[in-house]
Amino acid sequence: MEKREISLFTAGNEGYHTFRIPAMAVSNEGTLLAFCEGRRNTGGDSGDIDIVLKRSFDGVNWCPMQIAVSTGSDTDGNPAPVVDRETGTIWLLFCKNLADGAEGKIVAGEAPRTVWVTSSVDDGKTWAEPREITDTTKADAWTWYATGPCHGIQLASGRLVIPCDHVLGNSRNYAEYGYSHLIVSDDHGETWQMAGKAQPGTNESVVVETVKGELYFNCRNYVAPKRRAYAWSSDGGDTFTEFGYAEDLVEPICQASMLRYTDIYSHDKNRVLFSNPASQNRERMTVRISYDECRSWSSGKVLHAGPAAYSDLCIAPDLTICCLYERGENSPYETLSFAKFDLAWVTDGADALA
Repeated sequence: MEKREISLFTAGNEGYHTFRIPAMAVSNEGTLLAFCEGRRNTGGDSGDIDIVLKRSFDGVNWCPMQIAVSTGSDTDGNPAPVVDRETGTIWLLFCKNLADGAEGKIVAGEAPRTVWVTSSVDDGKTWAEPREITDTTKADAWTWYATGPCHGIQLASGRLVIPCDHVLGNSRNYAEYGYSHLIVSDDHGETWQMAGKAQPGTNESVVVETVKGELYFNCRNYVAPKRRAYAWSSDGGDTFTEFGYAEDLVEPICQASMLRYTDIYSHDKNRVLFSNPASQNRERMTVRISYDECRSWSSGKVLHAGPAAYSDLCIAPDLTICCLYERGENSPYETLSFAKFDLAWVTDGADALA
């Protein structure tokens, strides 16, 4: 198939100044859920920000925008959804900080960030009253904190896993005091706890489970050169070892997405997908494939050569690959674009599902 693409959220429309920070999930019923931050008054990272959502039952037509989380003029952001395959519940974790006066300005290193969760049991149509989970998911010495922003995963064991990041103390030196970490739930989302963390210098992150049950943790990286950082876990994310940097995953210090596409048990090959702006600048949104469980990556296929930044991937029920990402002609933050394509398009016909 050819790549199909539409502008799903456009800056200045639907009552918001800017839409940023995409995250996606697919419900047990096959509904596509496209989340993002609706920044009401400015394009900045703080102020009056809601988490908004559009749903699609076919990947082509979309329901009107709805608000999943809004608590007045406070910042509700960094959406991180995960679907429990056993119960069907869609969990949405997010972070919150209180608006500071009329302008709502927050200094990142000093932000009183709290961690929250809401959920939906009707395919994303309605959302439960958010509840705070900061006490069990954030250490006292951490200041800045972010969930996702991207999808979480459910392990073969049933554990729900959300990639996060934090800053130790009030330093803005992310290379020394920033860490990616995981929070997990072993009781179907009722309670959440801190798990393992990556090396210093890491930030926004994403995680995938290998066919052997290991976790590959891939992280935004503030340690030169501009390459993605990674860590491995063999105990479900409780601890991490084998820290390093992915030389074939260039980045401009930016968020990225990753998820499993196929495995050898249900299809002919192990395939993991990865998307990010593959440049030292925020441009060239690119989708890559790993055939060896994240040890190496293809050169990739460019979705958009111009300005681009954050993204998230999901797989539709018909195994179409979907990517919701920030793109524009003059700035990455003009629109959130939804692209659909298949494996043959990504690989220029070199690979296709058997």
